[in-house]
Amino acid sequence: MDVLSSRVLIHPKDPEVSTAFYRDTLGLAIDKEFPGGTVFFLGHGSLEIVGKGETGPSPDVALWLQVRDLPATLEELKAKGLTADRDARREPWGLDEAWISDPDGTRIVLVEVPEKHPLRTDPR
Repeated sequence: MDVLSSRVLIHPKDPEVSTAFYRDTLGLAIDKEFPGGTVFFLGHGSLEIVGKGETGPSPDVALWLQVRDLPATLEELKAKGLTADRDARREPWGLDEAWISDPDGTRIVLVEVPEKHPLRTDPR
């Protein structure tokens, strides 16, 4: 298999509310819009809000979003009225993580890779 591109698709209960959340609350940049959907940039991937879902999210699925500064990101989101589901903490595997949810309850893991962690490739 030769994968050229990838994206995660979310079928929200209310597409307008979810699109506004990812665009306005999280501040994700829009890659493309089309009738019935919006695609957002997610670093090396994409997130597509499309159609309308009925069943809601699974607790077995989460979005993993690496951010440069987790405390600053949480403060920015708090200023926009978003409360974290779980505050930031260092995990046993060495990453700093906090959890938030989208309007349908999809878990979003916000991750900061600490300075000395082997995953860290950007020295900033």
